[in-house]
Amino acid sequence: MPEFLELHGNTSKALRALADRDMRRHGLHLGQNHVLAVLWEHDGRTPGEMAAALHVTTPTVVKMATRMAAAGLLVRKRDDRDNRLVRLWLTDRGRELRRPVEAERKALEDSVTAALTATERANLMSALAKIHRAATELLGGPIDEPGALPD
Repeated sequence: MPEFLELHGNTSKALRALADRDMRRHGLHLGQNHVLAVLWEHDGRTPGEMAAALHVTTPTVVKMATRMAAAGLLVRKRDDRDNRLVRLWLTDRGRELRRPVEAERKALEDSVTAALTATERANLMSALAKIHRAATELLGGPIDEPGALPD
């Protein structure tokens, strides 16, 4: 396997395991924090709008929303103006998770980048953004592998 792909793959798996461990402390499953983050920024989105924002398919969002509704993190409500649409709304519990989840994510990011200088961090972020753009363009569509919601 090419060196970059192997290192990136192994790093991605380790970071995903750490993030999953941290989110489970808040009763969340892998990727649910991304759904919450989109709703924290704009509550009441449709599953299609959520899918576009998360770069996944609508059925992926529907499946995740079902699980999150059962956990009391969000509710589904029909749109006031168009009864064909369903919108996802945060519950109080879903809103209350914002501060602790964001703090947990920040702490993880700080921990794994602690050995980097400010310049190294800036260069890493720039390089990863370019790689992400290139990979997304090559895919030509949504990323829909389990737990592959963007970090």
